[in-house]
Amino acid sequence: MNQKYFKRLFLFCFLITLSFISVAQTTLSTTDQSLRYSLYARLGLKIIPIKLSDSSYKLQFVVEKIEEDASLDTYQFRYLILNSYDQELETAKKIKFSAADLIFSTERHWVFEKTIEIVQDQETVIAFFEALDTRQQDAYTSHVDLKSPFVFDQPSFGYYYANEVPFDQNYLTEGQSLLFKSGKGPSLYSFFYPSPFPIPFPPMENRLVEVPKEVAVENRGDFLENIPKTLTDEGYYFFQNDSNAQTGLLLRTVHDAFPKVKDWEEMVDMVTYISTKKEHETLLLAQDKKKALDAYWYNLTRNEEVAKDLIRNYFKMVEFANILFTDFKEGWKTDRGMVYIVMGPPQEVNFYEDREVWSYAGIDNTSKIRFTFTRVKTILSPHFYTLNRSRAYQPIWFKNISQWRSGRMAF
Repeated sequence: MNQKYFKRLFLFCFLITLSFISVAQTTLSTTDQSLRYSLYARLGLKIIPIKLSDSSYKLQFVVEKIEEDASLDTYQFRYLILNSYDQELETAKKIKFSAADLIFSTERHWVFEKTIEIVQDQETVIAFFEALDTRQQDAYTSHVDLKSPFVFDQPSFGYYYANEVPFDQNYLTEGQSLLFKSGKGPSLYSFFYPSPFPIPFPPMENRLVEVPKEVAVENRGDFLENIPKTLTDEGYYFFQNDSNAQTGLLLRTVHDAFPKVKDWEEMVDMVTYISTKKEHETLLLAQDKKKALDAYWYNLTRNEEVAKDLIRNYFKMVEFANILFTDFKEGWKTDRGMVYIVMGPPQEVNFYEDREVWSYAGIDNTSKIRFTFTRVKTILSPHFYTLNRSRAYQPIWFKNISQWRSGRMAF
């Protein structure tokens, strides 16, 4: 009797253990990637894919050194190729990089490179990149869809800084140059879009921003690879190997102060997120923008020192939004940039094939507020997201705006 009891007890415990192991499996969707948006990140990771053939890709793993005097020995770098966002991130299958795998090591970057082969008819392929900080065990992560329902195709050319390190930003200062390299022919094609874009509505506003029926585009013609290409105008460019293809590189060109604010006119635009309609209209109509803004900031806090801190904190968030979320719009004008500025860095970030979800503590600290950004398939960018708006955001949104306006919001 006792023997049967212990056998049953053992079987029960074994099954319970298996169920916990199953629940604890880590996937791309269950991995919290909030560290990539942290104000205090030590590294920035990016994967740049170059399509070599229908079954072959060259992957450039670019690590931006944000902390000073970063040491390669401090981190463990690994990558993994996945076939879905729900595939387990098995540690044993992650492929480690060593110092011998470095292609470049500069003052600002480490660069690794790998060529991978995939099954040609595989519908979804995702490259995952991880850097483990061995001091605090923080895991910095990045991923990119090589193939998925949201990706038309990948470019077959690379783009580089003057030192031939892969270009890992989403923007370039107008008047600067990039170097393009392609194995598909001597020339690439360029198109320029000068159109400005409107500021997004708040999360609880269900109205859609008016989209122009036609977007101005200028065919800038072809240019030779391996010769620095200067981007002369502020707007955004789209580069292609084949002007009939459904893939290319989108690159925003910006003023020379970017990602910081350029002038008083731009500052007036940027404070719209924490201003009343009347306040913003007054600023827009003011002849002397600096004087009007000085009065605006002081009237919010009635304290000169608090006002200075408020200005510093607010435009720090604008700067980070520009760095993190610029696409064909400046980062502060995107939905993610808007939420980032007002709400601060998300406490949790989860990526799924069709969406990105940010989580924050709720008003009573016993619940979570989640902002869901839906992924949109577009030829311009394989990772473009728009916010799912809802009236339910109104209480937490106004609470945060009130904290900003009182000078109490700091991250």
